[in-house]
Amino acid sequence: MKQILLLDTSIASDNKGDDIIMECVRKELTPIFHDNFVRTLPTHVSPFHWYQAWRGLTAVKSFANSDYKFVGGSNILVPNLTTYYPQWNINIFNYRPLRGCILVGAGAGVSAENGSDWHTKYVYRHMLHNEYYHSVRDERSKKYVEYLGLKAINTGCVTMWMMTTDFCKKIPVTKSDSVVLTLTSGYGASPEADQFMINTLNKLYKNIFFWPQCLGDYEYFSQLQNINHINILQATKEAYDEYLTKENTDYVGTRLHGGIYAMRHCRRTIIISIDERAKAIKEDNNIISIERTKINDLLSLISSDFQTNVKMDLDSIYKWKSQFID
Repeated sequence: MKQILLLDTSIASDNKGDDIIMECVRKELTPIFHDNFVRTLPTHVSPFHWYQAWRGLTAVKSFANSDYKFVGGSNILVPNLTTYYPQWNINIFNYRPLRGCILVGAGAGVSAENGSDWHTKYVYRHMLHNEYYHSVRDERSKKYVEYLGLKAINTGCVTMWMMTTDFCKKIPVTKSDSVVLTLTSGYGASPEADQFMINTLNKLYKNIFFWPQCLGDYEYFSQLQNINHINILQATKEAYDEYLTKENTDYVGTRLHGGIYAMRHCRRTIIISIDERAKAIKEDNNIISIERTKINDLLSLISSDFQTNVKMDLDSIYKWKSQFID
């Protein structure tokens, strides 16, 4: 029986999209987890204090000696680990028990194209496994991992691995009467564009629901106009799952994984691209997405019939998984 460590990106996260990612990671790694002993540690908060890592405590050694250490997706490879709150809360003093980590559909953060400082490069190079291929979600993330001197396969985001051609044929072509909306607060807020999106949905749909995927999304939504009749879903993955399962609905919103989760439920989905993630995934995997700068095209896109035809490199996914499955 192998010992497997799963680095969980949803623990202590403000974003329920990380819960979606980890649900998919566990499903996709089921054949690898089968008959083995799996334990979990967080990434957003440090699993070990520096003195625990350096003293070599028995409990720390137990985690360190895991046969496989998988890191569950997300935008985890920040190019600067000294930022005020990195996605992966590690540094040169506490990373050692995590040496040999293997990425699962992971992504590189903003500005990864510009490289990293010496500290970040040192930690990643010594912590990430240098023999196995890492699974990354897009080409820009693959280039970043290779820049670190490691091997990577572009498998696409782990949340999309099951989106075969036959699966995509199950997603409706025509508009529904209902829609679920997401917005991005904080860095992704654009009141003018988001108000235009809400006004457009009001024109085209009988029933509108809002899912607050991240902390602050509901407060931001509440500041916009023409929202009194919009139904609010609970801010949990379970509530969103139940809605998508029971309701014949479309999805329109700026939250990438809110949209992908809708597609996983065979729901017609339009993702409004506000950062490098949706843009890169559209280029690699052909999701239905429009740039926020082209938000005026939203009405015509919703009103038109379109097919969802996600392109996943199934051979690359198989190649990555085959490293761990006899």
